[in-house]
Amino acid sequence: MGMPSPLPVRDGVGATRLHVPLTGPWPTIADYMVERFFHLEPELLRVRFDRGEIVDIDARAVPRDAPLGSVEFVWYYREPPVESVIPFEIEVLHRDDDLVVVDKPHFLPTTPGGKFLQNSALVRLRNLLDNPDLAPIHRLDRATAGLLMFSARPATRGAYQLLFETRRVQKTYEAVSARPEGWDPERPALAGHPLPLVYRTHIDKHRGELRVRVDDEREPNSETLIELIRADDRVVHTLLRPHSGKMHQLRVHLSALGAGILNDPFYPELRPEAPDDFARPMQLLARELSFTDPLSGEDRVFTTRRRLQDAPAGDAAETPAGD
Repeated sequence: MGMPSPLPVRDGVGATRLHVPLTGPWPTIADYMVERFFHLEPELLRVRFDRGEIVDIDARAVPRDAPLGSVEFVWYYREPPVESVIPFEIEVLHRDDDLVVVDKPHFLPTTPGGKFLQNSALVRLRNLLDNPDLAPIHRLDRATAGLLMFSARPATRGAYQLLFETRRVQKTYEAVSARPEGWDPERPALAGHPLPLVYRTHIDKHRGELRVRVDDEREPNSETLIELIRADDRVVHTLLRPHSGKMHQLRVHLSALGAGILNDPFYPELRPEAPDDFARPMQLLARELSFTDPLSGEDRVFTTRRRLQDAPAGDAAETPAGD
């Protein structure tokens, strides 16, 4: 269990916890935070101490002259950023005492971060369902749409989290890619590998880097089964079944096979940061989640109601031949 917050959830947003060094060159906790958050105006940060907005584990206000070492953790509410509204709604597909399953739109992050606070799936859902205990069991990239599961209460959260940690949730995705050069409809293949195919590689995430790295010299730690749903003269529509859950795994795997996902801003090339183009969402969709419920023993299957806008004409939910 994580360290409980002494501050309640406010407007769907939990307080931020900060670990403060017990020793160092800073005379006070406020001095440490001024250096830690160098991008903020120092006096405005010190005023937050005076207003009692920085508290310890017992919810007692930490004064601006509190010496370093007197408190190891502090909590505070983030100052809300000026947010651009994400003009798409989150849809609740299932709700019971323990579990909430939603259909997340493209562009909406799973949790607050950076310039998104109220415009996150977690905060929107907490406010919509009036449940401050909601917490995500897994995550989707902001650019990815589809199924997302939340725990509704702490008492049973661990049982559902363990499903993902032990890979007992079967996840299925769809993606749309530009048709690769040399595509043969009679012998569909990616980078010379006939479909369906299992692709494996080693993926690493380095601190401070937006993209993951692929190391072809190391033992694979990621695996995806890739199947063809449909193709036309523009695009290839694939079904993806990841056996592992590495960051950006599906995006990296398709890019490595010459079939980068349409409108992916990271792969194969990192594009300059730009405002969201809501007319061109990345064509990746979390389509299905299936698992045995750890509480009831019931087999559960959840399926998205969303469709990828650039998928070929036809039934996007059809099952690949031979599945």
